[in-house]
Amino acid sequence: MMKIGLAADHGGFELKERLAVRLRRAGFDVTDFGAHALEEGDDYPDFVVPLARAVAAGTVERGLAVCGSGVGASVAANKVPGARAALIADAFSAHQGVEDDDLNILCLGGRVIGESLAWELVTAFLAARFTAAGRHLRRLGKVRDLERAPRQTSPAASAIFEEGA
Repeated sequence: MMKIGLAADHGGFELKERLAVRLRRAGFDVTDFGAHALEEGDDYPDFVVPLARAVAAGTVERGLAVCGSGVGASVAANKVPGARAALIADAFSAHQGVEDDDLNILCLGGRVIGESLAWELVTAFLAARFTAAGRHLRRLGKVRDLERAPRQTSPAASAIFEEGA
């Protein structure tokens, strides 16, 4: 039984709740990282970052992160080393992201897709397996190197920041 983590803010709360029911009915072991109640003033990082950390640590195998558009959830999740999150809106990308890029967090927009499409994307995402082909391992190695490297600002970026100061 695959362990799945879910997280959503107010913008994705309703969709998260519906997906949780469907996932449990389908036999998945579901951990809900919140929100646990609909609160309009909550913030997606408060729920998505703990989910991303759990996925990166292997506490859960895959994650589903939902906010209003899915963009913020994707941005927040990808700040966690080992989390590979993407905002997905089509079934091909849902499975291809896992097969080629070892995607481990699917991000969805609760205000932009309906439950039927969301379920189609979730099932494609969860059914897919990473191929571990050499070219994909090489590319993921480069991503891991970026995660380990200290953050550096390029000279061009430094100039931009200095001008704005």
